Amino acid sequence: MVAHDEVGIGDFVLLDEISLEKVVENLRVRFNGGKIYTYIGEVCVSINPYRSTSIYSPDYVDKYKDRELFENPPHIFAVADAVHKEMKQQGRDTCIVISGESGSGKTEASKIIMKYIAAVTNIDGQQEIERVKNILIQSNSILESFGNAKTNRNDNSSRFGKYMDINFDFKGDPVGGDVTNYLLEKSRVVYQQKGERNFHCFYQLIHGCSEADLKSMRLVRDPASYNYIKSGASNSQTSLNDKTDYKAVMNAMSTLGFKHTETQTIWNVIAGVMHLGNITFTLDEDTVSTSGDKALNDAAHLLSVSPTELNDALTQRIIAAGGEVMQKTHTLVEAEYGRDALAKAVYDKLFTWIVSRINGTINVSSPNSTYKRYRTLIGVLDIYGFEIFDSNSFEQFCINYCNEKLQQLFIELVLKQEQEEYKKEGIAWQNIEYFNNQIICDLVEQNHKGILSIMDEACLNVGKVTDEMLLEAMDKKLTAHKHYTSRQLKPTDKELEHKTQFRIKHYAGDVVYNINGFLDKNKDTLFQDFKRLLFKSKNPVISEMWPEGAQDITKTTKRPQTAGTLFKTSMIALIKNLTSKEPFYVRCIKPNEVKSPVVFDEERVEHQVRYLGLVENILVRRAGFAHRQRYDKFLKRYKMISQYTWPNFRGGSDKDGVKMMMDEKGFSNDVQYGHTKIFIRSPRTLFALEQARNDLIPGIVVLIQKMARGFMARRYFRRLKAAYVIIQYYRRYKKRTYITELRDTFKDAKNMRDYGKHLTWPKENYAVKSVVPVLKMMYARWYSWMILRKIPREDWPQLQLKMSAASVLRSKRQHYGQDRRWEGNYLSQFSENSHNDIYNTSMNNLKNADHFKTILFSAFIKKTNKFNKQADRVMVVTEQALYKLESSKFKNMKKVMNIAEITGLSVSPGKDQLIIIHSNHGNDFIASIVTADDKVGELVGILSNAYYQTRRSDLQVTVDVKFKCMLGNKRKILRIEVMPEVTEPTFKKDGDNIIYAIPPSIGIIDNSANNGLKIKTTS
Repeated sequence: MVAHDEVGIGDFVLLDEISLEKVVENLRVRFNGGKIYTYIGEVCVSINPYRSTSIYSPDYVDKYKDRELFENPPHIFAVADAVHKEMKQQGRDTCIVISGESGSGKTEASKIIMKYIAAVTNIDGQQEIERVKNILIQSNSILESFGNAKTNRNDNSSRFGKYMDINFDFKGDPVGGDVTNYLLEKSRVVYQQKGERNFHCFYQLIHGCSEADLKSMRLVRDPASYNYIKSGASNSQTSLNDKTDYKAVMNAMSTLGFKHTETQTIWNVIAGVMHLGNITFTLDEDTVSTSGDKALNDAAHLLSVSPTELNDALTQRIIAAGGEVMQKTHTLVEAEYGRDALAKAVYDKLFTWIVSRINGTINVSSPNSTYKRYRTLIGVLDIYGFEIFDSNSFEQFCINYCNEKLQQLFIELVLKQEQEEYKKEGIAWQNIEYFNNQIICDLVEQNHKGILSIMDEACLNVGKVTDEMLLEAMDKKLTAHKHYTSRQLKPTDKELEHKTQFRIKHYAGDVVYNINGFLDKNKDTLFQDFKRLLFKSKNPVISEMWPEGAQDITKTTKRPQTAGTLFKTSMIALIKNLTSKEPFYVRCIKPNEVKSPVVFDEERVEHQVRYLGLVENILVRRAGFAHRQRYDKFLKRYKMISQYTWPNFRGGSDKDGVKMMMDEKGFSNDVQYGHTKIFIRSPRTLFALEQARNDLIPGIVVLIQKMARGFMARRYFRRLKAAYVIIQYYRRYKKRTYITELRDTFKDAKNMRDYGKHLTWPKENYAVKSVVPVLKMMYARWYSWMILRKIPREDWPQLQLKMSAASVLRSKRQHYGQDRRWEGNYLSQFSENSHNDIYNTSMNNLKNADHFKTILFSAFIKKTNKFNKQADRVMVVTEQALYKLESSKFKNMKKVMNIAEITGLSVSPGKDQLIIIHSNHGNDFIASIVTADDKVGELVGILSNAYYQTRRSDLQVTVDVKFKCMLGNKRKILRIEVMPEVTEPTFKKDGDNIIYAIPPSIGIIDNSANNGLKIKTTS
């Protein structure tokens, strides 16, 4: 053990002298120094401090988590961590056996262990695991409420045995659990010794529930008002604790998913039991009847049964024999016995149902066999301790028998089996003597000769058999047993009373038992009338607790197994269960009888040390070995730490491999080799082995991950490549299918009048989705070629212009010169311009100056300006710009605008030759072409096409009779109107606006033209 600032010796194995006196002295020194935990190797000895301590905080959890036992001062956390680590690393089921007499702190120890396991698990924070942890912890509150009570030796004494299996997944996180209960001390429901209380739940209900609930259950807030609990009427501080505990129990029930009806039924049954205790009987001329109706009616109401039927069941019973049914009236004694038996049975059934309900919430329900394979358990045994009271009855007899069995388990596993294993493996060993309590276990449980068998025989005998007769039978059969005696066998022993008491010399000391009540408690008789009554309860939860009540009234019931036999069977099963697991021990010691945090009763502690066999345990541990394991398992776990055994040892047997490994690492002096196992003496060696393994595991994990990831990546690549090939083939197939279908659809298109324009294209699929637009473009080009091939190629440019004009003017302007040939540069022709030679000369000069290539359009025009003055001019359009020329000598007056500066065109829907060329300089060009033919459409097509060539976008064209325009950076409105007095188109002023007046001869204007049309031009 590493150096600590210790008080006394932290591990008894390190004591200089091993004796009873030295062990007690070390316990005293550590208790007075505030150290309540001491080790015997891996066994933890715990002394009840009778005070709150601050050694269970999260800091302490972190201190002991994933640490070896000897790395830190002794603590129950270290044992809990060792249990969890053993379960997680070795994949074994483990258990923690907590033993000691009543009041030594066993229940608190089990809760501390549970909280530690909850704190160190679920690192990933999974919600379901967190829920399971919370349920496992919260279930303790419920079980303590209904299964624990205050005794003269312990304020929170477990009056039942509890064994909890906690299920863990392969990561070591809790996933569920299972609770097994043993022998509830139900006699406490109807009777408590002086100074003791009934079960906690009765007082929690009285002091904790609301006034409304108290009224609904017909209770008063005074325990002294109820016969079954009045001896435990408590002080104000205890009442306050009961009130707090009631809230904790209600919260726990909510956490575990108890329905409101179930919770209400539980408290109704508790209240019903209290009312049953207040039912009294009177005897009138050999007829028994209940005294008063209040308690009877209240009990019947809370148990949801008929008051009349409850009264009948309490005062008489039905007997079935040989197919006949008889009714027998109770005597006063039988009626009172039946009432108490009913109260005990109702409470016992309720407690069993609560345990079953808790198990239904925390049980692991997965049927998956793989999941079960990797699931491990930690069992926690918290069972009643050894008890010696002033008056010891059947319950104490069973409890002490249970402790004898647990002591026998400890002897078998820690003392006897360990020494026998050393001899079996050929390890040199000096035998250590110890007391084997098997003889006491046989005294109680041996078939035909044990006390339980003698009691069962007495219960089976016909006729009146009394407890006194049972004691005589025990005296007769056990007269020679050295651990049993009575006053009849030893008349001089005046400590024993005649015919009522017997003594058993237990491993923990002599206990005197009072034989009175043994037979009744062993028979555990409950009249069938009560079972039928409660089975017929209107409350389905209560009815569910009594399935045996469904039996027909005429049917003769079999004699049930006695309470003693049932308890013996359950103890045998428990020991078998514990034997199948890797056990860890917490041995609890009670320092005094007055529950003081400062008193150390050496005589009392010495007695416990002696009967717990701690001295023998220390001697065996000191002479023995800390760890042993089969060679094959040991080699499999640690083979990576040696170059000779990794990855596989092939130089001989597993034993040879283990020897080679230990020699290489220098551990040979601390081990011995058995026939089938290696034995390691010091925990330090085991820790060094684990540390060496832990240092190498990350590298091995990385290697395994690398190989696994490489394998998965290669497999993924192969699958991906295969999928790619399949997809490629499939896409080719889909493309081929589509092309074939397309070919079949258009195979005769060439011979059709519209060249297949009316045909429907096949439905495209994802494989040809990107190709279809290209195919449609190919078809469009082919279709165009089929149309254009009949037209001379020199006419194609003119056709292109007409198509550009038609895309916006068709259906908007009926006449736009589409029926004639478009010449473009009209003024270069003598037919249009008698001074064409002057014009041509002027244009050549302009071409040389501005370096344009071609004149696209020329015509005489009439224009207006910002001063509303009309003038005759010449318009010339090149591929770059639009020019305004003087109309006689054709001198260049001004480059009106570049093609790129045009923002739109506006024309009318009629036959007039008005055109407005909008610019981005705030001064639009407004003109009317002077011509006998319609040339507006040609000019629109030329400007649109030139604009597209320059800007690669469409030019906006508006067709209307009313336009917005800009002249001199001022907004104006231009309207087209037909005026009869006008002989030719002219511009007139209309305030700030302009009227374009046209004569009636030009034609009717279509006012339905649409605005905002765009010309679709082609390159």
